[in-house]
Amino acid sequence: MALTRNSRRKGRGRRFIALVRTAWRIAATLLIAALAWVAVIQWKMATLDQPQLPPQDVGIVLGAALWQTTPSPALKERLNRAVELYRAGTIRHIIVTGGYDRQDSVLTEAEGMRNYLTEWGVPEKVIFLENEATSTYENMLFSQAIMQREQWVSAVIITHRYHVVRALDMARFLGYQAPAVAPMDSDVLMMSWHKSRETLALAKWQWDKLGLVLRKEPA
Repeated sequence: MALTRNSRRKGRGRRFIALVRTAWRIAATLLIAALAWVAVIQWKMATLDQPQLPPQDVGIVLGAALWQTTPSPALKERLNRAVELYRAGTIRHIIVTGGYDRQDSVLTEAEGMRNYLTEWGVPEKVIFLENEATSTYENMLFSQAIMQREQWVSAVIITHRYHVVRALDMARFLGYQAPAVAPMDSDVLMMSWHKSRETLALAKWQWDKLGLVLRKEPA
């Protein structure tokens, strides 16, 4: 009887050790996969570019913070890129997209961007405001509605290099036709922090995207 109990205890002990080892192997595999995914995303952030940018119907400038009524230094970098592309004849229209970024905001991000662009000589008639978006996904979704209304087909996404991977994936998911990108590096942002934050945001977007796909009704 004692031998039988002993054997059972040993059997349970061996099974527990086997389970712990299996759990460690799974955890190690998941960690390696996560690190590899992060490395790929960081590489994409560093290398994604489109040097030969063909003419586009519209440039979509993704919003960022205003300082009171003035674009923040980071947002000015995006807007300066839009001015360059407009002056070069690469884009014929500009969508500025972004709603109120704080409860006490006086202007939407789009309104602040429009004011900055006109100060730099961009005609107001070529600037289209999207005043509702509060996220990158909404930036792309609501800008697409303006494009459809105006019957524009081609678009270039204007944002920082670290941000363009997620924005481009969203545009493709929404059905933009061959969306182009015009990324820029930043002289004012702490890129290590923004790249880390964006990597997490991109992981969240992959999860959100799955949810959007699963919620779609069959055609």
